[in-house]
Amino acid sequence: MKGLVLLVLALPLAAQSTHPRHNISLGAGAGLPGGQLSGPFSNSAGLTVDYGYRWRSWLQADVGLDTLFGAGRVRDFLPTEFGYLRIRDFQFLIPFGGRLVLPVADGRWLLSAGGGGAYMRYSERLRQPSSYYRFECPDCNARSGWGTYALAGASRALDRYQMFRLGVTAKLYRGHTDGGALGGVPAVETTDRWINLFADFTISF
Repeated sequence: MKGLVLLVLALPLAAQSTHPRHNISLGAGAGLPGGQLSGPFSNSAGLTVDYGYRWRSWLQADVGLDTLFGAGRVRDFLPTEFGYLRIRDFQFLIPFGGRLVLPVADGRWLLSAGGGGAYMRYSERLRQPSSYYRFECPDCNARSGWGTYALAGASRALDRYQMFRLGVTAKLYRGHTDGGALGGVPAVETTDRWINLFADFTISF
């Protein structure tokens, strides 16, 4: 009887496959604006970084940063004693949530889907002449707000120990931002949508 009890208690532990808990992903791709951004903003290149803590073989908590470059098509200049310094716009999307992970073929393939909340910030920034001289940018505006995101992804292990992976991730953001006028977006609250597509490289340990 005692042996049977020990066997029943050990079954859940035996059913859990070993898996890396820490997953750091770096990627590059593009962001596609939608909602009220679809006219004033344009498709733009971007980079992504993500940290995932996989505390079960099928469940992972995520936090990351997607950075897009020049989606607002801002091409302004600020006159200074160093000449005209360029003003450009950047979009920062910070997702935080989780995902379900489905290991396939003994974990060589991972399929995932999930979502959560997101912070969105769009800002204009002045290109500084050097690290020794920095200028304020009185004409630079910013917008920010909150929303949600959903993601789907797939990756394949590149080595037998499944430490390095190559994959693709798609994220859909929906939310609202408010603040100053930026590019063709006026200084009012807007309903924003983004579809971000990235190819990513992941290190797991």
